[in-house]
Amino acid sequence: MILYRKILELHDEGISLRGIAASTGKSRQKVTEIIGLAEKKGLVCPLEEEMTDKWIEEFLFPEKTLEASGRQPLNFDYIHEELAKPNVTLSLLHHEYEAECRANQKIPYSYRSFLRHYSRYADKYKATLRIRRKPGEIMEVD
Repeated sequence: MILYRKILELHDEGISLRGIAASTGKSRQKVTEIIGLAEKKGLVCPLEEEMTDKWIEEFLFPEKTLEASGRQPLNFDYIHEELAKPNVTLSLLHHEYEAECRANQKIPYSYRSFLRHYSRYADKYKATLRIRRKPGEIMEVD
């Protein structure tokens, strides 16, 4: 098991990559990959209590848990980008996903599982609602 939390905390303390690799028993390449992904996805120290090694692994590598099921993995970034377009729904994206799976001779996720996995992804990345409007057209007050 990779100690993701320890790697990120040691990096935050200013320990070198070689020092982190030596203390965790992982290669420098793996340590660099974890730190790079964490910075890219905005995971910064200090880490909160609920951010366990398992949580961090699922956050940094969401495709790992899905690959173990034997089904075609979901491309969450593509799904998220497509949902931003007008008239695109999760139902339509699931239909496209099923067609792609059948073309590749892979097993697709059911619609319900598709929604569950995407909602977990959206919860972790704090997906927001996009409001398309012209500047100054409407005034919103909290």
